[in-house]
Amino acid sequence: MSNDSKPIVIMGAGLSGLAASIILAKGGRKVIIHDIRSDSGARFDGDFQGLENWTTGTDFFDELREWGIEPNEFKSTEFHEMDLAHPDDEITKPWSPRVAFRVVERGSDKHTIDQGLKRLAIKEGVEIRYKSKIKPEECDIIAAGPKDTSAVAYGEIFKTSFPNHVTFQLNDKLAPGAYSYLIVIDGIGLICTCLWRKQSNSSRYLNETINWYEKNYPELDRTPIKRVGGKGDFAIHSSYKSENKYYVGEAGGLQDFMWGFGMRYAITSGILAAKDILGESDYESEIKSRLLPKLKTSVVNRFLINRVGDRAYKKVAKYWMKHQKKHGDGLVFMEMLYNWGIFRRFIYFFANLGMLKKGVTKDGRSIRRMPFRKALKRDVWEPSERAIEIGQEWKEIRKDGGKISFSNDSDSNSIPNSLEASD
Repeated sequence: MSNDSKPIVIMGAGLSGLAASIILAKGGRKVIIHDIRSDSGARFDGDFQGLENWTTGTDFFDELREWGIEPNEFKSTEFHEMDLAHPDDEITKPWSPRVAFRVVERGSDKHTIDQGLKRLAIKEGVEIRYKSKIKPEECDIIAAGPKDTSAVAYGEIFKTSFPNHVTFQLNDKLAPGAYSYLIVIDGIGLICTCLWRKQSNSSRYLNETINWYEKNYPELDRTPIKRVGGKGDFAIHSSYKSENKYYVGEAGGLQDFMWGFGMRYAITSGILAAKDILGESDYESEIKSRLLPKLKTSVVNRFLINRVGDRAYKKVAKYWMKHQKKHGDGLVFMEMLYNWGIFRRFIYFFANLGMLKKGVTKDGRSIRRMPFRKALKRDVWEPSERAIEIGQEWKEIRKDGGKISFSNDSDSNSIPNSLEASD
């Protein structure tokens, strides 16, 4: 972008778009963001999400501060330890002397990460136009949300007196092809199940998952507030810059194929795009050297997970604890999973052919996308009596005003080329 007087136009006031705008504005550029929604974070509804600390070996908050983004602007809760629930219901505790991950809230409340980045952007002079449609060809940075569906998550938010806590559960029955989790932060809890195989009735998986947490955490009191959900779209792109347009965050397919983590990639990609525009680096080469190897590693991990069930999950959980005992740090195991070594380079050849499907974007870039997998025979089972009761209880709560917020749309009717202006 040689014309420094021309405003930089960004589609999407989500994490990647806001991060890019902050860096650009700090670099002296005028920035205008367009977003079809009413506010940053409006796509979410009080959902808890994790900022991981294991893919690069550096603390993400240290990186943010180096970039000039102050993480104290939004609320975060750090964890060194969590409960790991095995498929046979054994619970162990991965632990690290380092910050393993942080939990942040998404949404439009003041303390969310979305609103924190928004405040930082406005402070730097960024102009944000909400409820504003714009064509992709009029933008410099495309920071759009998911277009298609590779996986979905469905959860329940509730009030509780339970202390701050995270449980990560490996269970192919309750979370087909993925995992479920419990997060409690300051009196608000979230039980969520992630479905990486398409199901006709996702609520039955959530009801059964809630039943499992009730049985295994009997001291967990729960007053349901609402049910929330969303989707993820995972793809490897041939290029991340085309016709002087930068594709960041989910618009560039920059999401972890294994666990679905995407916030760190979204923010990082937005910053790298901004630095390219400012003449400080080359976006394409930075993405392909810094992020793409991690994405390909997660493709291999997902490819392997798709071919195993609870028996293999149990072996992974046991090995994780054995590895932690040897090294004194459970985070080392997670870092090892993202090592782009000879083994994963070899397996990626088969994962690319066997799991990812060819596609072409509107602007002619080729992609390899992970489709939403079909259900398996083992996904058909009879719900427990308590799970049925939980479902009935939720129906009564809905009659009294209980809310369901499931962002399963891409706003394709509102945004040209089926791009959603937020991430």
